[in-house]
Amino acid sequence: MSMTESSDVDKGGCAMTTSSGQNGQEDETNELNYHKYLMLDHILSSQVMQSELKDKAVHDEHLFIVTHQAYELWFKQILYEIDSVRNMFMLPVLEETKTLLILNRLSRVALILKLLVDQVDILETMTPLDFLEFRLQLSSASGFQSLQFRLLENKIGVLESSRVKYNQQHYAKVFSKPEQVKMLEDSLEQPSLFQLLEKWLERTPGLAVKSFNFWELYKRSVDRWLQDMLQQSAQNETDESVKQSLIEEYKKQKESFESILDEEKYNAAVARGDRRMSHLAFKGALLISLYHDQPRFNQPSKLLSLLMDIDSLMTKWRYNHVMMVQRMIGSKVGTGGSSGYQYLRSTVSDRYKVFLDLFNMSTYLIPRDYIPPLSRSLKRQLSILIHEYMPRDSDESNEESDGCENETEEKLQDLNLNGDTHKTIKFTL
Repeated sequence: MSMTESSDVDKGGCAMTTSSGQNGQEDETNELNYHKYLMLDHILSSQVMQSELKDKAVHDEHLFIVTHQAYELWFKQILYEIDSVRNMFMLPVLEETKTLLILNRLSRVALILKLLVDQVDILETMTPLDFLEFRLQLSSASGFQSLQFRLLENKIGVLESSRVKYNQQHYAKVFSKPEQVKMLEDSLEQPSLFQLLEKWLERTPGLAVKSFNFWELYKRSVDRWLQDMLQQSAQNETDESVKQSLIEEYKKQKESFESILDEEKYNAAVARGDRRMSHLAFKGALLISLYHDQPRFNQPSKLLSLLMDIDSLMTKWRYNHVMMVQRMIGSKVGTGGSSGYQYLRSTVSDRYKVFLDLFNMSTYLIPRDYIPPLSRSLKRQLSILIHEYMPRDSDESNEESDGCENETEEKLQDLNLNGDTHKTIKFTL
C-alpha cells in the first residue's frame, strides 16, 4: 500500500492515514493525516516560478526550484545530525553507546551527501539554452546566499582564513537579517566538529602510559624501516645512478618523517597553516591508525574514516557544482555578481578540506612488521570495551613492566629492530 492510499489500520496502528470523503475531498476534521503531518500544503505550493508570474512560463524553472529546495531540506537534516554529534562530543564522558550513535549519524550524513552529489545529474538534464530562458528572472538570487551551507561549513570546521572572498567581501555580508547574523555568529563561537575531534584525539588511550612509550618506539621503527628500505639498498647498489637516486629518496623520506617526529617543526607547520591538528591529537590519530585492529580502536578508526568520507563528498559536490555551472553559463558573471565559474573553481581545493591532516596520515604509516608491539598491559586495556570511552590514561603501575619489557624485547629481536646499527638503543617499556 502506498503512503498516498487510505489506510485501514486503526488509530492504534503505525500506518499514517490519508482520509478522504466520498467525493474525494480532504477530510476537514482535525485528525492528523499524511498531508497535514508533512505540511504538504506549504511545501507543494512553494514552487513559485518567476517566469510564470511574468506570463511566460519556462518549463525547466520548476525543476531548478525543486532541486534547490531539495538541497536545502537535506542541508537542514545534515545540520541536525552534525549538531547532535557535536553535542555528544561535548559530554564530560563519551560512552561506548554514544560512540556507536555518532558513527550511525555520521554515516547518515555521508549517505545524504552522496545523494546530493548525484542530484547534480538531474539538474544537468536541463540544457544551457533551457536555463538561459529563465536565468534573468533570478535577478541577484545566488546559491552563495545559502545560509544553511555556510552554517554547515562553520560547524564542521572550515577556517575563516581559508575562505575565498566573494566579490572581494566577506561571505557574511550577504546576510542582513538579525536572526541570520546571530546564527552565523553562534556557528563560529561554538566549538566546531574539528575542534571537538581534536580534543577527543588528545585523550587517546596509550599516549600517556608508563608501560608503552609509543612515540619513542615509533621513532625507532621509522628509522629502522627507512634504513632497511632505502639506505641499505643504496649501499648494496652497484649502479651509481640508482644508488644516488635511492640516497636522495632516503633523505626526502627522512625529512618528511622529521616534520612530525620533531614537535618544534610540527608546531611551526601549524603556525604557517600547513597543518591544523595539535601535535598530541596527531599522535592520537596515528596511534589509532596503526593499531586499528585493536577492539577499542575499531570504532575510533571508523569515525576518522567517516570524517574523511564527509570531507571528500563535500569536495565532490563542490566540483560537480563547478562543472555544472561552467556547462550552463560558461564564463558569464554569476547571478549574485560573482565571477561565476572562476569563483566556484577556487573553492575546489584543499583549503576547504577540514580534516586534511587525516588524509595525510597515510604518509606516516609504516609496514605492519615494523609497528612496535604493544605492552601486555596496554594490549589488555585496548582489548576491552569500557563505558568511559577514550579517557586520558593515568600512569599505569609497573607491576608487569619487567615481563612486558622482556616480552617486547624478544619481539623486537624477531623484527630485527635491535640490529648492529642500533646496539645503543634500548626499548624500555
